[in-house]
Amino acid sequence: MSIQKYPVGLQDFSEVITRENVYVDKTTFIHRLLTSHKYYFLSRPRRFGKSLLISTFYYLFKGKKELFKGLFIEDKWEFDDYPVIRISFSNIGYREIPLDQALELELLEIAKDYGLELDAPSASLKFKELIGALEQKFSKKVVVLIDEYDKPLIDYLDKDNLYLADQNRKILKSFYSVLKDADPQLKLVFITGISKFSQVSIFSDLNNLYDLTLRKEYNEICGISQKEVEAYFPQELEHFDRNKIKKWYNGYRWHMSGDTVYNPFSLLNFFSGSGQYMNFWYSTGTPTFLMELSKTEHFYRFSEVSADMSDLQNFSIENINLVPVLFQTGYLTMVGFDDVLNNAILSFPNFEVKESYLRNLADTYIQSQISPSKVILSDILKAFKAQDAEGLKIAINKAFKQIPNPIWQKENEHFYHAIVHLLFSLLGVYIHSEVHTHGGRADAIISIEEGVFCLEFKLDKSAAEAIQQVKENHYLAAYENKGKPMHIIGINFSREKKEIEELIWEKLS
Repeated sequence: MSIQKYPVGLQDFSEVITRENVYVDKTTFIHRLLTSHKYYFLSRPRRFGKSLLISTFYYLFKGKKELFKGLFIEDKWEFDDYPVIRISFSNIGYREIPLDQALELELLEIAKDYGLELDAPSASLKFKELIGALEQKFSKKVVVLIDEYDKPLIDYLDKDNLYLADQNRKILKSFYSVLKDADPQLKLVFITGISKFSQVSIFSDLNNLYDLTLRKEYNEICGISQKEVEAYFPQELEHFDRNKIKKWYNGYRWHMSGDTVYNPFSLLNFFSGSGQYMNFWYSTGTPTFLMELSKTEHFYRFSEVSADMSDLQNFSIENINLVPVLFQTGYLTMVGFDDVLNNAILSFPNFEVKESYLRNLADTYIQSQISPSKVILSDILKAFKAQDAEGLKIAINKAFKQIPNPIWQKENEHFYHAIVHLLFSLLGVYIHSEVHTHGGRADAIISIEEGVFCLEFKLDKSAAEAIQQVKENHYLAAYENKGKPMHIIGINFSREKKEIEELIWEKLS
């Protein structure tokens, strides 16, 4: 049951308005920008409304006042018609032909639309020529709108194609350098992307960019805040479980003093799909290199990750720092701040991202088409419900059967810890991996209707030793008055056999 018309997949502002789709008014932010600086940069994850924002700028500068009826900016802008150069790097065909050629063709098409011809011999020189020709023809300064500026880099960050990313970076550096000398001819420059590559790499000649990414006043320029959800979707909130929607799709933040926002792509898909909870945003594609990099760097514990604020704003091809990349691409977000170290505390924004990312990372480790993580998790949960020790042992061992032996021999201890942690983090029940207690850490505590299960894992030791550790350190003390049966499960894993060698399951009285 669709309550309103939702602009799922629509990135053109005119189409959203004329088709009478719901539009969350972001022109308050746009008006503030237009009365402040001249050169802007904004980084946000994919499918977060950047393209719609660029399109809104476009129709504003083309003087289409009729599209802005009832919006904040309607009576606050003159709506003159300016020459606009709008380039979306997702649409210029750089995968079929070299980037510089794709840029040249795009500039020729824009020139043709304005009745102009370009003769310059390269993309950057054609860009310069087009800016000058537009200003001269229309006697107005030129607006430059660049969407997904970094896509020709992001698409080639896997180790086999890094040379293409480096080639494209050099082309883009030359292309954007044109804007500095064209300053007297420019009305506005607005550039968006997923990641902010270091200014030395891309924008060294354009050093006057005003970066909106981590500024409190622009935290909600993309995405949908809770206030906006309540204002634009009141009927939906009456019909669906608002707390569950928030758990699944809210949680993104780029400044600790700002409100958290919903992923608009996921939220609108949820409403248009009559309330079916799915991983909408994640399913649109996660770069394989992120999974491989997480595995290579032994990075699989994602709660409360500390990151230097300056690092969060940079991205280098030569030395890819995983945590800033995960933040910039939307897999981690700000949940706290360390005033002493000036560090941001990061974690998954919501259930959609957490479940999807951990499941895919687990599959990257397990490398099995026959027994992927979802199948293994189902078997583990069945074993808990049935209190089946042998079934639990078999289910966990499935995760290790598919790992190629050379890889296992090289990193067996890391693989052991990572797979166990990922599997138990993915159970989707009340799970705390490495739970802090007054006596130390419990490796995992699972609480379901059938009982509370405390698991302790050992490597080349004994299951009995694991059981004893749980008892001595009172890992289950906090659960003694919960009214549920309590269990201790000691597990010893053998490096040599690459499997659980011994499992002891003890039910407490």
